[in-house]
Amino acid sequence: MNTPVIAMVVALLVLLFLKVPVFASVLGASVVYFILNPNITPAVFGQQAITGTESVTLLAIPFFVCAGVLMNYTGVTKRIMDFCAVVTGRMFGGLSQVNILLSTLMGGLSGSALADAAMEAKMLVPEMERHGISKAFSTVVTAASSMITPLIPPGIGLILYGCIANVSIGKLFIAGFGPGILLCVTMMFMVSRISHKRGYMPLRKEKMTGSMFWRSFRPAVLPLCLPIIIIGGVRLGIFTATEAGSVAIVYAAVLGLWYRELGVKEFATSLKETLTTTSSIMLIVAAASTFSWILTKERIPQQFTEWLISVIDNKWVFLVAVDIFLIFVGMFVEGNASMIVLVPLFAPTATAYGIDPIHFAMVFIFANAIGAFTPPMGTLMFVTCGVTGCKTKDFVKEAVPFYILLFGCLLLLTFVPVFSTGLVNLIY
Repeated sequence: MNTPVIAMVVALLVLLFLKVPVFASVLGASVVYFILNPNITPAVFGQQAITGTESVTLLAIPFFVCAGVLMNYTGVTKRIMDFCAVVTGRMFGGLSQVNILLSTLMGGLSGSALADAAMEAKMLVPEMERHGISKAFSTVVTAASSMITPLIPPGIGLILYGCIANVSIGKLFIAGFGPGILLCVTMMFMVSRISHKRGYMPLRKEKMTGSMFWRSFRPAVLPLCLPIIIIGGVRLGIFTATEAGSVAIVYAAVLGLWYRELGVKEFATSLKETLTTTSSIMLIVAAASTFSWILTKERIPQQFTEWLISVIDNKWVFLVAVDIFLIFVGMFVEGNASMIVLVPLFAPTATAYGIDPIHFAMVFIFANAIGAFTPPMGTLMFVTCGVTGCKTKDFVKEAVPFYILLFGCLLLLTFVPVFSTGLVNLIY
């Protein structure tokens, strides 16, 4: 590597060590590269940062963020939660099962694991405690179940990965259902076993009747149709994945008006929240664009691929190594931010090994999510513990069975690609 690249890497590591936000660290390191490289005008830095945020595909981010926020302010979450309570009412764990199923169904609405975790920690954990479930277990279930959110479309992580790696976002949306449902089912089964041993009783003893199901399903049916509308519209060619975001906003607004819970105040608050969330994401995208341009110009991904292939000659060994590395990185760096540096490096290498891009994307996103759940700096752990007041040591102790489950699911996704690509191949 030449002097500007070495200086850029050193600057990046120093800034990260000083706990400067990842996007600012990456942009700062990129500035160092341009300053020390006499063959490139510094104006290219601004051009790349701005150009990277001008992609039409990226319009999906503010659209889906706005749709998710509107859903939260229009009573949609409450209606879906009531439906989940009826469906899981006879399962051991009570509201713990509601928590998991709600994360799965809301994944296609909220789009953000952290937003989902914070929302459910506020709504459900106090109720779970009132039903006799410990604070630590309630907090762990909330954090673990929110990991399903980035896998279920239209997760923001899916959109960002597709933009950075140039992979079809529509296919990523469909691929996310397999891993998401796998995680939901296995987690509900494990929580049921643990709850049975601890005496965390079901919400009710009587069987679910048809009328009981219909009374809870009828208010939730329209919100639950949103993921179907998005996937169906994209697959049938009615609109693109980007345009689906605008459809989602209109749909959310219509639901708010239909339920008579969307007023001027709620709409203004939703727009403000959308603006702040989108701004933070676009700063990450701008940093990713600039950094990716530097890596490509210096042929670092190509050299990294050549070196890795010379060291590891088996794609399965490569995938396991990536899993371990991403979990470690995810402990310290927020998932969307880590994509800035790692996707441009690992995605071309995975292609060189003959790994399906959709399969690798699911493995990448899921491994990153596990890191966010893991101490010492896992963002999901800190968000949920901060809201509920749970001590970190209690969280880690209670989370041990969940770590085993998550690692098992990750290995299953890694070595059985059909969980990621089966539905995509069937539909496309």
